[in-house]
Amino acid sequence: MKIRHSELEQVAVRPNQYPPEDLKEIAFAGRSNVGKSSLLNLLTGRKKLARVSGSPGKTRTINFYRVNGEFRIVDLPGYGYAKVSKSISESWGPMMEQYLESRENLITVIQLVDIRHAPSAQDKTMHEYLKSYGLDGIVVATKADKISRNQLQKHIRMIRQELQLSADDLVLPVSALKRTGAEDLLDVMEQLLED
Repeated sequence: MKIRHSELEQVAVRPNQYPPEDLKEIAFAGRSNVGKSSLLNLLTGRKKLARVSGSPGKTRTINFYRVNGEFRIVDLPGYGYAKVSKSISESWGPMMEQYLESRENLITVIQLVDIRHAPSAQDKTMHEYLKSYGLDGIVVATKADKISRNQLQKHIRMIRQELQLSADDLVLPVSALKRTGAEDLLDVMEQLLED
């Protein structure tokens, strides 16, 4: 799949602010400093579609991006960043929960984890949560440029083991810096949209 056009369509904190359920949606979830904005910019070929911030935890809304006029990429708030006040981080849970529970046109959630580290307790909780809704199956291991090629499979095995992934679940290593892995992810997204 080639993304030719993408634009921010809607910013929401409540269901009445969501765009209509007229297009399929693929959501992205991950820890605040996992590189979600960089990945979305890489996928869309736009440097500033999603705002990349020096201080993690800036996405405090659900951002809906309309892609090729055919589907939406949904950027969910980052979780698990300690420097964000507790009251704000607690409000994200219900916000995401409402979206995940109620959105009929949501086809999957792609979970991002940092390939350099074992998935955190929050990563595991998020994965279990997605699994309970049948929205799991694809994990993107970001920052793949930060480990050597011969360490790659070892780290992917660690992610598989920690998140208790099945043989059918995908782990795709991606590097926004080196611009690698995006094509594989776009191919997977295309298949999902066609099903």
